[in-house]
Amino acid sequence: MNFTKIFLCLPTRYTTFTALKGKAIMTKLNELKKHLKRGKVYRRTELTKWSKSVDRHLEMLLEDGTLQKLSQGLYYYPKESAFGAIPPEEEALVRSFLKDDRFLLTSLNLYNSLGVGTTQLYNIRTVYNHKRNGEFQLGGQKFSFHVKHHFPKKLTLEFLLVDLVNNLQKLAEDQEEVLKNVSSKVQTMDTKKLEDSVLEYGNAKAKKILLPLMNRKEQLKHAS
Repeated sequence: MNFTKIFLCLPTRYTTFTALKGKAIMTKLNELKKHLKRGKVYRRTELTKWSKSVDRHLEMLLEDGTLQKLSQGLYYYPKESAFGAIPPEEEALVRSFLKDDRFLLTSLNLYNSLGVGTTQLYNIRTVYNHKRNGEFQLGGQKFSFHVKHHFPKKLTLEFLLVDLVNNLQKLAEDQEEVLKNVSSKVQTMDTKKLEDSVLEYGNAKAKKILLPLMNRKEQLKHAS
């Protein structure tokens, strides 16, 4: 038996085997890519539907720039524009993180639209939800998650005012001055809608402050 000949053939066979294995991996990777949609955020667990070697494929997708890692177990397939990759939409980011559609995305910055004297800007978004508490960094953005039993599906002017009073201690502005402006703001708002929001979403402090203001408004209305 010519052992030298067999030995010389081994590298060629090994190279062929490695090439075939590499080709199979790339084929599976390309099959996985076909399922990905630009602009969508994916959890690692979602990708297991299309890959039996998800960790290896994730490593390759991150390396070739197909996916971006947003946080542990969370990935983004970016949309492209003439100016480069477009960041993920905040709602898509939060939805994938929570694995739930029931949340309200807001910010202390939105209080500035009420005209009650708040002007400070904050670099963190607030997420009311039914699952998670705590601060998390997702895709380079800071989110503060708060479990709350009741919150509206969409932001309203009334909810924002109630939410401001709920979070008065978090504001950088003078609280007494803000409350004076809140008192004036209440006079211009729909009493029924505001009352519903206070009763549904207000904490004890918000109810103590806002309900008397609305009662006073109604008393003045009937007295005139």
